[in-house]
Amino acid sequence: MGERDDIWRIGLERNAANYAPLTPLSFLARTAEVYPSRPAVVHGAVRRSWAETYARSRRLASALARRGIGRNAVVAVMAPNIPPMVEAHFGVPMCGAVLNTLNTRLDAAALGFMLNHGGARVLLTDREFAPAIGAAVQGLANPPLVVDIEDAATEGMAGIGALTYEALLAEGDPEFAWQPPADEWDAISLNYTSGTTGDPKGVVYHHRGAYMNAISNILAWGGMGRHPSYLWTLPMFHCNGWCFPWSMAAVGGVNVCLRRVEGPAMLEAIRAHGVTHMCGAPIVYAMLVDAVTASGEPLPHPVHGQIAASAPPPALIEGCERAGIELTHVYGLTETYGPASVCAPQDAWSELSLADRAERLSRQGVRATLQEGMTVLDPETMQPVPADGHTMGEIFFRGNITMKGYLKNPETTAKSFAGGWFHTGDLAVLHPDGYAKIQDRSKDIIISGGENISSLEVEEALYRHPAVMHAAVVAQPDPKWGEVPCAVVELRPGMAATEAEIIEFCRARMARFKVPKRVLFREVPKTSTGKIQKHVLRTLVQETAG
Repeated sequence: MGERDDIWRIGLERNAANYAPLTPLSFLARTAEVYPSRPAVVHGAVRRSWAETYARSRRLASALARRGIGRNAVVAVMAPNIPPMVEAHFGVPMCGAVLNTLNTRLDAAALGFMLNHGGARVLLTDREFAPAIGAAVQGLANPPLVVDIEDAATEGMAGIGALTYEALLAEGDPEFAWQPPADEWDAISLNYTSGTTGDPKGVVYHHRGAYMNAISNILAWGGMGRHPSYLWTLPMFHCNGWCFPWSMAAVGGVNVCLRRVEGPAMLEAIRAHGVTHMCGAPIVYAMLVDAVTASGEPLPHPVHGQIAASAPPPALIEGCERAGIELTHVYGLTETYGPASVCAPQDAWSELSLADRAERLSRQGVRATLQEGMTVLDPETMQPVPADGHTMGEIFFRGNITMKGYLKNPETTAKSFAGGWFHTGDLAVLHPDGYAKIQDRSKDIIISGGENISSLEVEEALYRHPAVMHAAVVAQPDPKWGEVPCAVVELRPGMAATEAEIIEFCRARMARFKVPKRVLFREVPKTSTGKIQKHVLRTLVQETAG
């Protein structure tokens, strides 16, 4: 090291005055200091300010710490979008622990696996889910301390906890002197993947990534304005609500809680609380549009919506525009804290026809502002595919908004990060403007007679049919071609269509080998976040194939 290097090193070290580990917990502390009386949480008759939310979060952290919960201890939560879920996103990591939010739709076996694998020491659970949690905990060698969360909607329901959530908070100090993590790389949360093939994987987030994505969420909307009102239609158990509990603390907005996502309830909340922003899958917006249509009146003010899970079909985009909802398409995975890319709108798109605008909006887009890299590569050579809109590759991410890895699974972690990129498994093309568009999951590509068929391309055609509300395309075994496309279609209420009509509709819009050879009419199964469960449909199609 020469003299020139020394002058940039000596006396220029990090210290308490010029460096602090990044953590989204700092957002809550600042907002409670700057806007203490502004509303933070609305839920039924409950109204809490940011000062009150901060105090309750500190009580939770203090109570957990007094019970021996500290760095890297796991605290699980099984609850809908209610105030304790907001508080847990701050109170749990404030004592150094790791937050594990559980999918409320899972059965006891899946929940038991997650609680055992993550080693949860404490479990906060809403009484609605007592039966599943009770069965899950029974099979554990080291069961956690169970705490009952009480809510007006569960009054009278039996609990299974050793104490209630409010009693736990009463043990804590509202002035608890929490500290940021010594290392911003420390784990802040543990989120399990869906586990459609084998056991679910435990995805570990760090404080730095949660901080980055919370800010990136705000930037994806070009800023959210002063004190926005955010409607919780996206489950907080899903990727920590895409990190929006922390985003809302950063902007000092109000969390409008919604226990159940239903069209009339969403519409009522928007009108009653001046909701300006929301997130969700296409089905969520379809429910809202139907509620607006049924009411006979448009929304009282514009609502900004981030949409993910699948590309919004043209009919939904048109319905949202008519209702007063401005959609922004985002994309990501559990492993990328939720959204890590955004279909950033271009001014010229507003001049396009609805069909052309829908095509642009259906793209997964470009990297989010605070994600360092997103590209489409050939997964075999790891070389970029040409930006021609046709050559298929795999989407890869790298940067701060990428998980630490999979808990207790170093082999899968190493495989997912091979080559210095996170492998998504999503197959996509790159358009000349640099915007990526997913063609399929690698496992969803249908190979018929040696030809690759994108199930998403077929689904896009199906969604153009006026009678189709939901559609999914999966592979059906075929003695001649190996496999062929089979469409599963859920029709709009009061509308009808035949198999022959649907097939002919597709023939007019794509190559014949891509056209579904069979159409099943039934309800399309979905996850709690609105994603279509293709693994369920694959089993159904294989079992019913002639």
